[in-house]
Amino acid sequence: MSNTVSKILVAQPAPKIVEKSPFYEISQRLGVQVDYNPLIKVIGVTPKEFRSQRITILDHTAVIFTSRTTIDSFFHICEDARITVPETMKYICSTESIALYLQKYIVYRKRKISFADGSFQGLIELIVKNKSEKFLLSLSEPHKPEIPEALTRLNINYSPIILARTVATDISAEELCSYDMVLLYSPWDVKSICEKVAPENMPVIATFGEGTLKKATECNISVKAAAPSPEAPSLAKAVDLYIQKVRKGKAVEDVVFSSNEAKEEFLRTQQNRLAKKSRKK
Repeated sequence: MSNTVSKILVAQPAPKIVEKSPFYEISQRLGVQVDYNPLIKVIGVTPKEFRSQRITILDHTAVIFTSRTTIDSFFHICEDARITVPETMKYICSTESIALYLQKYIVYRKRKISFADGSFQGLIELIVKNKSEKFLLSLSEPHKPEIPEALTRLNINYSPIILARTVATDISAEELCSYDMVLLYSPWDVKSICEKVAPENMPVIATFGEGTLKKATECNISVKAAAPSPEAPSLAKAVDLYIQKVRKGKAVEDVVFSSNEAKEEFLRTQQNRLAKKSRKK
């Protein structure tokens, strides 16, 4: 493997202030070029695609949002279908920034809006706290199955609805292969690059998140840097450590995927709590 990493592609939109990105600091300190170019984009569903799912929005008392795109799609669908969302509707969001994005469509202070800390556990705990609601779970297609599977296991009353679709961008194989290292952030990033570049021709791959690493492993892609981990909580830190190791001539082993037992234990704990509450009633 070459010990030269001079050009990196981050499969994300460029930050509004590039100089504040952790990758900017790496580019300056280590003398590498960092470019931003998403491999995928998420678009809202059409009114026809929404109607084909036969979901009645007003049958629900709360909506779960994990992305801004699904928020846009939800309110555009409501406008197109002339659905007036009641003031009593609750909104459960995975992060504060997603919750604040609701201000584009509603008066924030007058609505019942809750948000988690961005983690799977935080979102599930928030949903469990509001378990008496009938939830509409907004999803993109394809999507990670962990949230709907968890809600089913916990006997949460919910309806999944596809509000957005993930499609590949038009970046070419030649452009991808011009980079020494490509940073992937979702299983669909992995799918996109696999459709364009054979595993043996891949640049060095770094991944963020358990699902992304798992998908790369399933596709026989060698992953040389991954986050989060104890030594690298961020992908920027993982990339930094990798570049320093190869420049010193050190061998870097492939990152090995291992299942998250902590997540499974968390779900069992939530199931037990809900069961105890049910018995007390």
